[in-house]
Amino acid sequence: MNDKILILDFGSQFTQLIARNIRELNVYCEIQPCTKPVVYDSSLKGIILSGSPFSVNDPLAPMPDVKSMADHLPVLAVCYGAQMLAKQAGGEVGQSTHREYGRAHLQDIEHDPLFTDIPQGSQVWMSHSDTIKKLPEGFTILARTDSIPVAAYKSSEAYARNIVRAIQFHPEVTHSTDGRQVYKNFIVDICHCKQDWTPAAFIQETVARIKQQAGNNKVVMALSGGVDSTVAATLIHKAIGDNLYCIFVDNGLLRKGEFEQVLEGYKHLGLNTKGIDARQRFYSQLADVSDPEKKRKIIGGLFIEIFNEEAIKLKDVSFLGQGTIYPDVIESMSVHGGPSATIKSHHNVGGLPDKMHLSLIEPLRLLFKDEVRRVGRELGIDDIFIGRHPFPGPGLGIRILGPVSEEKVKMLQEADAIYIQHLRDSGMYKHVWQAGAILLPVQSVGVMGDERTYEYTCALRAVTSVDGMTADWAHLPYDLLARISNDIINRVRGINRVVYDISSKPPATIEWE
Repeated sequence: MNDKILILDFGSQFTQLIARNIRELNVYCEIQPCTKPVVYDSSLKGIILSGSPFSVNDPLAPMPDVKSMADHLPVLAVCYGAQMLAKQAGGEVGQSTHREYGRAHLQDIEHDPLFTDIPQGSQVWMSHSDTIKKLPEGFTILARTDSIPVAAYKSSEAYARNIVRAIQFHPEVTHSTDGRQVYKNFIVDICHCKQDWTPAAFIQETVARIKQQAGNNKVVMALSGGVDSTVAATLIHKAIGDNLYCIFVDNGLLRKGEFEQVLEGYKHLGLNTKGIDARQRFYSQLADVSDPEKKRKIIGGLFIEIFNEEAIKLKDVSFLGQGTIYPDVIESMSVHGGPSATIKSHHNVGGLPDKMHLSLIEPLRLLFKDEVRRVGRELGIDDIFIGRHPFPGPGLGIRILGPVSEEKVKMLQEADAIYIQHLRDSGMYKHVWQAGAILLPVQSVGVMGDERTYEYTCALRAVTSVDGMTADWAHLPYDLLARISNDIINRVRGINRVVYDISSKPPATIEWE
C-alpha cells in the first residue's frame, strides 16, 4: 500500500485543488466528506481539513473532533479547519470587520517545519469572512499578514499527541506562490510520506487488483473513443486479456470518420471490440426533439438499450467495466454525502441498469483527468486517444441546438472537421483544452456570388482549462479564425455565417446544451 493523505471535505470549492497538489507531489490522497468517520490504517499518514462555505458559529456547521484525529496523526487545518480547531480548543472566532478575500503576504513567519523554505512576504490567497480573534491557551502564532494577526498557528504540545498546524490561507490555489512547498513540508517532512505514487506504480497495483477481483470471469465494457474509457479498458485488458469484451456504439453523433478511426485504434491496442452501427435508431428517436435534457435522456437511454442487447448475447459475464474518474464521483455524489453541492449527474456514476446484475470494475475511479492521461502515456496508448480533447457523451446531439437530423449532423461534422484540422495544422490544438463547432438554430441572409442565401450559423467554441471545472475562452489568433471561417463557409453547404464564443465558465458552460 502507498502512503496516503486523507482530505476531509467541508464543502470548499478548493478541495479538489488540494488533492491535485498532493497527487502532483507523487503522494496518494483521497477526499472524504467530513460527515464520515476517519478509518485509521497503516497507510494513512496525515489528515488535511479543507475550507468550507460554513461559518464555525453556524449551528449546523460540521464539527468533527479534531483532537481525536490529532491523537492519531498529524493534522493540517486549512481556513475553516483552522477556525474550527480554534473554536473547539477554547479560542474565539468571529466575523471579520471586513471580508478577507484575495492576495495577502505572510509576515513574521516563525521557525516551524511547515514553513521550511517559505520566505518572508510570501504571497498567499485568503477567502474567508470569519477570523480568529483569540487563540486557545498555549497555542502559538506562526505567521500574520497586514490585515489579520493570526494567518497561521500551531496547537500546544498538551492539546494532542500530534501538533496541529493551522492556516487561514489556501496554499492549493495558484495565487499562493509557495503553496506547493507548504503542502510538501506537511506531507513529506511532517507526515513522512514517501513520494512513490507514480503512473507506473498505479498501473502495477491496479492490474494486480483487477486480476484478483475478476479472476477468470468475463468483463463487458462500453467504449466511447475517449481517453477515460480507453485507458480503463487497456488496464482491464492488461489484467484479464481476451476475457474483456468491448462494445463501441455508433450513435450517428460522433465526429467525422471517428467510428472507423477509433475501431482501427482499438484493433492496434489489441482490444476485443465489437462496433455497432445504430445511427438510424438514434436519428429516428431524436427527430423533432428540441429540449436538450430530453435529447440527453433519449441518447443515454437508447445507448443503454443497445448496450444491453449486445451484452446479453455474451455468456457468463460477471463484471461491467467503466471509465469513471474522480471528478465524476465528486460532482455526482457530493463526495459521497458531504456538504459540497451536487453539480451534475454523470452517465458513468451509478453504472448501467441494475437488471444487468453485474459487479463494477472502475480502474480510474480515484484519478483526475490529467492523471488518466499520464497513466495512458505510461501504457503506451497512441496520442489519437490520449491527446484527444474531451467530447460529450451525447456527442453532436448537444452541439446541434434544436432538433437533430442526419442532414444537420453531416453539416456539423464537416464544419467541425475543418475547425479541428485548422487547430492541428496551426499547432493550437495542444494549447486548447476542448474545442468544437456548434450548429445554431439561426438562419441568416448571405450573398454567395450573385445569389442570395438563407442558411445556418455555426459557432466555434475553444477553451483553456486544467480539468474543466472552470474554463476561459481560448484567445485564438484572428488570422486563424478568419481562415477557419472562410473554409467552413466555402466548403460546407448550408452554413453562411461563423461566430466565435468568448464566454468563460462560469458563468457560461463549455458546451452550449
